[in-house]
Amino acid sequence: MRWLKTCLFAALLAGPALAGEKAAAPVPPYEPKSFTSEHAGTFGGERIAYRVVAGETVLKDDDGAPRAAIFSVAYLKKGVKDFHRRPVTFLYNGGPGSASLWLHMGAFGPKRVALPDRPDDDGAPPYAIVDNPETILDVSDLVFIDPVDTGYSVPLGEAKAKDFFGVTEDAKSIADFIHQWLDDNGRWNAPLYILGESYGTLRTGAVLKELATRRHGIGLNGVVLLSAVLDYQMSRFRPGNIMSYVSFLPSYAATAWYHDRLPNKPADLEAFLDEVRDFARTDYAAALIAGTRLPADERARIVERLHRYTGLSADWLERANLRINVARFFKELRRDDKLVVGRLDSRYTGIEPDAVGEFFETDPFSAAVGDGFIAAVRDYFIHDLGIKMERRYKPSSERAGREWNWVEGKRAPNGGKFINVVPYIGATLRHNKDFRVLVPAGYFDFATPFFGAENALAEEVGLVPDRIEFRYYPAGHMMYLDPASRSRLLADVRAFIAAGTE
Repeated sequence: MRWLKTCLFAALLAGPALAGEKAAAPVPPYEPKSFTSEHAGTFGGERIAYRVVAGETVLKDDDGAPRAAIFSVAYLKKGVKDFHRRPVTFLYNGGPGSASLWLHMGAFGPKRVALPDRPDDDGAPPYAIVDNPETILDVSDLVFIDPVDTGYSVPLGEAKAKDFFGVTEDAKSIADFIHQWLDDNGRWNAPLYILGESYGTLRTGAVLKELATRRHGIGLNGVVLLSAVLDYQMSRFRPGNIMSYVSFLPSYAATAWYHDRLPNKPADLEAFLDEVRDFARTDYAAALIAGTRLPADERARIVERLHRYTGLSADWLERANLRINVARFFKELRRDDKLVVGRLDSRYTGIEPDAVGEFFETDPFSAAVGDGFIAAVRDYFIHDLGIKMERRYKPSSERAGREWNWVEGKRAPNGGKFINVVPYIGATLRHNKDFRVLVPAGYFDFATPFFGAENALAEEVGLVPDRIEFRYYPAGHMMYLDPASRSRLLADVRAFIAAGTE
């Protein structure tokens, strides 16, 4: 009797299914969307017919359940006879939490948005979308990737966007995407490159680590680290960290040179910056290390040199204890003119209501540039590529920056704020004799200072310097907004890829 009661109780709990009602229908498999179009253009002086495949790549967990749909736009040259010789370059922006529209519509896509050719506001629509004959489609197929929660990329099934917010989590998803894309397109034996910008360069270091695992086993021919930030110790102002002050000094000097704030402005910017670099890594670094032990006469000499290199007053530098925080520099350099200089591009200036404050209201560059990119990419997707998605396009993820997990591996020095991926670049250089690195940088970039990237790539003993190339441009973080710098950048990247596939 007790056994019968137990069975009846279980039947009541099972309820609807045993009472003749239909069980819940299984969730149908996710059907990724894809949009294909045919085009032609002249790139690098060569007339090329190409196919654009814009759509979703589904990432699955180890049990085969969908985890995410990554949206990408691939530009594939038609009529290629030997795909083993045709390079593929994967491109993404940074953030973390940015879609790839900036690289796509600013420099590397076959169409780009035409913005002012000088440091100025992009104004209101309509924005001109023009042919981009300088892009590198003549030497490489291009795949623009939007990480989860950016663009049209979304988590699927039981996964949440936050599951992809983190140095390691994000890198794993991008490595999985590259693996799946190579599977889907049969391009495993093609020369492979990655081009990342800003946080995308740090992502690239973490992706290199993932691609080297047994899960993937994918070797690369090279990476382009555009506006690189690889070791956050070089760019984060924290108590006890002197490397940020050292790494930013040449960028302060370049900006003061551009705005004519130097006591005796040198004619040659590059030679001037070489002098500042030498001072920064020797006398200035030694003075910061000495701290309170620094003799008064040496301190006065350092203040005078800083004044000569930055245009800031000796009194201000003394009161700042020789330490120039970039957030203060924005306001201080042109305070007498009631102007602030930009963070992403210090050639830009802005007027603020408070000319005596310590920090700026907003980045003049960010205020001046952005609307044109967003309008252009949406217009281009709809009218040129025929992309029609039901969900809204996200230029950036508002949540990613707030919820990002900075713990990489098992330890997070300084709470993860000093993340460093240079060792993974070094390991790849040591383990792959054909792997090469190109580092393009803008002189007027305070988001990722060029000397910080130099210092990061010099500190790792295991690096192979002969296979690391630096290129510099008289522009900011997005150096491709400057016409002359864009032409040089694309020529440099074209030559880099071509040299690796000769």
